[in-house]
Amino acid sequence: MQIIKDKKVCDDDWVIVRELDDAAPIPEGNVILPFSYWQANREELLKQDSAHAVWIDGDIETKELSGELEHFSIIGLDFPAFKDGRSYTHARMLRDRYGFEGELRAIGNVLRDQMFFMFRCGIDCFEVSEGKDAEEALKSFNDFSVRYQAAADDAVPIYKLR
Repeated sequence: MQIIKDKKVCDDDWVIVRELDDAAPIPEGNVILPFSYWQANREELLKQDSAHAVWIDGDIETKELSGELEHFSIIGLDFPAFKDGRSYTHARMLRDRYGFEGELRAIGNVLRDQMFFMFRCGIDCFEVSEGKDAEEALKSFNDFSVRYQAAADDAVPIYKLR
C-alpha cells in the first residue's frame, strides 16, 4: 500500500488490523493493532523482538496511552468519518502534552482537504483513502501559504512575521 509520510509518497508494509478478538493469537508481520488488543496482550507483545504499533479511535482517552508510548513506533489515529475530529485532539495531546516522537498515522476516512490541518496537529503519516490519488493528495500541503496560529508543526504564525 502507498502512504504519504513526511510529505512524500512511499510504499508501506504495515497492515492495519481493524477487528481482532483480544484472545486471538498475536498476528505476525508488521501490524497496527487495536489498542484494546495491546492492553489485553501487553506482556506477550513485549516479549517479541519487533516494533509495535497500535491504533486508537476517538473513544479512547489519550491518557490511557501515556504510560505506554515508549513501546510504540507508530500510533494510528482513526478518522471514521469527515465530521469526527476527535483524533485531531489526540494528535496534539500526544505531541504536546505527552511528547510522543514516533509516527502518528492518520487512518480511516483520510481526505485530501483535511491533510494540511492534520499535519499542523502533529500527524506525519497519512493512509490515503482507497481510490484516491496519493500524488494529488500531496498538493494539500501547499493549500495555504499563511498560518494564523501556532500548532504542532512549528510553522511561524503570521502575527509573528510583522
